[in-house]
Order: sequence, then structure tokens, then C-alpha cells
Amino acid sequence: MRFLLLRSAASVMTRSFCSGGVSRSGRAPDMAEVRNRLRKIVGASTNWSDHQQAMTERVSLSSMLAKSQSDLPPKTMKDSYLEVHLPLGSEPQLREKYLTFHNTVRFGRILEDLDSLAVLISYSHTYNPALKKSPLSIVTALVDKIDMRQHVIYPDCDIKFTGHVTWVGKTSIEAKMHMSQFLNGAYSPVLDATFVMVARDPENKRAAFVNPLIAEGPEEEKLSQEGEANKIRRVDLSTASLLKVAPTDEERKVVHSLFLNTLDTKTVSFRSRVLPPNSVWMEDAKLKGLEICHPQERNIFNRIFGGFLMRKAYELGWANACSYGGGRPSLVAVDDILFQKPVEIGSLLLLSSQVCYTQGKHIQVRVHSEVFDPLTRQHNTTNVFHFTFLSDRDAPNIIPMTYGESMLYLDGKRHFSQTVDL
Repeated sequence: MRFLLLRSAASVMTRSFCSGGVSRSGRAPDMAEVRNRLRKIVGASTNWSDHQQAMTERVSLSSMLAKSQSDLPPKTMKDSYLEVHLPLGSEPQLREKYLTFHNTVRFGRILEDLDSLAVLISYSHTYNPALKKSPLSIVTALVDKIDMRQHVIYPDCDIKFTGHVTWVGKTSIEAKMHMSQFLNGAYSPVLDATFVMVARDPENKRAAFVNPLIAEGPEEEKLSQEGEANKIRRVDLSTASLLKVAPTDEERKVVHSLFLNTLDTKTVSFRSRVLPPNSVWMEDAKLKGLEICHPQERNIFNRIFGGFLMRKAYELGWANACSYGGGRPSLVAVDDILFQKPVEIGSLLLLSSQVCYTQGKHIQVRVHSEVFDPLTRQHNTTNVFHFTFLSDRDAPNIIPMTYGESMLYLDGKRHFSQTVDL
């Protein structure tokens, strides 16, 4: 893929780390060159054996970390601004990697590109010209939200990504990105994405400070305030999680209504359940997959690339929604993708998708990923993904049978309500 990178003239970081000026061929850098620069930032290597040694040598960079955030110079939003072009229209040879059988763009590939861009944006914000290598390990903590503004992405039209840092905490960074596509002589918006990145030490064991952010003007001040509001919202949602507290009174009524609608009126028994018309038991709406995590899919920190995990989860979730709804669904939103633990090279990655809520033509899918250690027989959750799809026909009602499935149903309903404005 050639992923052309343009940059703001005001951004020193973009010129230095992310572009390096015009290449020897006279054209803007492509994605391969950008990834090479990212490897140079952290001292990584393209060779697997050398890469392992380079990661070991990063330990010595710990002394370069700031002792507090006040020791770091403030940055502006312009410092991290990036504009990236994916010339699918002007360079047809790039299309095959992105092309689906139905002549649309593979959204899983877009997720990979967004993840790479978010890392570039974050390193742009934290750039220190005095250091040859960055001591920071910046990784994706959360995909807060991706809202689709156009359901069809065309494989023969150029795509443009833009983005920059909009909020920072002491050790975390919020990056907002926008994707548009060149149609009828102008770029039309396709999606808006918000990622939360975290900075870690060179060994990726503890948090590290990032540069503070200065908002210039009312528009940037509004973005910064939205970032702070997003942080508060995430804390509130975590506090109200069904894994921690009981459902609300209204949610309990929803669960009881579902239960009553499935009772067998002939037996009047708590145990005898009957599936209503045009409905599917939640147990029968699953789809699972397995991935062996090879070195080819590693990131610059010697772990599995987060974009790869998102692509695999999305494709499994889409396949489940397609099978469940009986048609080709389009993506409406991605919500609250949480990266709980890194996935190591060589892991057995188990992916499990579950249709957990439906409403009209909408299908809410939850994908759970975990790594399995065949020696210890232990399973550890690494990620949870939430996708909202729109089918081309009304979807069957999903019906939970157990209490645990009822909680999945309510959780899916919550995510659906947060992402879809009916």
C-alpha cells in the first residue's frame, strides 16, 4: 500500500518524524517509509531476530523519561496535525489489498490505517528534537468511537485522513481523526474516529508522562473540553458497568418482559421456554475464530499490532451479522474497543462474536478476544469490541435465555443507544 503523508508546515514533529521531507524519488513518503521512520523512533528493526535485540536495548532509554509532566514543553494541536492520502483512485495497483468481493473497501484495512495514524499523531505531539530515539512506548488503549457518515466506501476513489491531538492527560492522549473520499470533484466525509492512546516506558511496564496541550482559540478550546467530557463519560460508564452493579429498574423490567414472552403457556413452568416467532436464541447467534499470532503481524514494540486485532474482530463480527440478518450489513458505528492486555507473538488468539441486541434492521455485535496458553491451559481476555451494523432487511429478535445472556443483551442495548440516533 502507498499511504501518502502530507503535513502542516507548522509541525516540526511531522516534518522530522513523520515525513522527513520529500523522498529521493521526489514524491511524498508512502506508508512503508512512514513505518520505517516509526521503527527509527523506537529503535526497532524489520528483521525479527534483530527486532528482539533492539527491544532489549530500549531499556537504557528509561533515563530519558520526564520525571513530571511539568518538565515537558507544552504543544499545540497544530504540532500533531497530519494529513494522509490513500490514492485508491489515482493508483489502481493499490486497490487489491482493500478490495472486497462486492467491490467495496475492506473496513478492516481502514481500522489498521486509523490505528497507525493515531500512533503517528501521538508521536508528533511528544516529539523531542534533542533525542534520536523516543523513550516512549505509545500504544492504543481504547477506540472510544467511530461514527460512519457514509455507509459505502468506494474502492476506486482517493481517500484522505486528517487528525491531531485534541486532549491530553498526564500519561494519555486523545486523537481525533476524520476520513473523507474524493467524489464528484470534492472530498466527502466518510467517518469520524476518536482514539485514546497511552504512553508507557521503554519496556511498556509503567506509565510515562506526555507533553501538556495548549488550546489556541475557541474552536480548539471546545475540542479540549469535549476531550475532558469524554474522559468523564468513560469513567461514568465504567462505574455503571453490569459487571460491577445491578441493572437499573427499567432494565430489570426489560429482562422480565423477555422472560415472560418466552414462557410456555401450556405448562406454566419457569423452566419451560418457547422461542417467539421471528426470533433467535442468543446461544444460536455466535460465531468463533482462531488466529495464530505470527511475527509478521507485530507492531514496533514486538507485540501484535492493534490494527490487526481490530481487523480480525471486525471481519468476524461482520460475518456473524451477515449470517444472522440474512443480508450484507453495513457498519454504522464502532464503540468502546478496549485494549486490556497486549497480545504476544506466538499467542493463540480466540475470537468469539455474539449478536447481543437487535432493533429493526440494526444488529449489535460484541466480539470478545482472549489468548490461550496451551501449557498452562489459562485463558486471558485481551480485547472487547462493539460493532453496530445495519442490515438491508429487518433482523430477527435476539432472545436471551440465561441471566448472563440477559446482561449481554442489556449491555448491547446500552451500546446501541449510545451510538444510534433513531
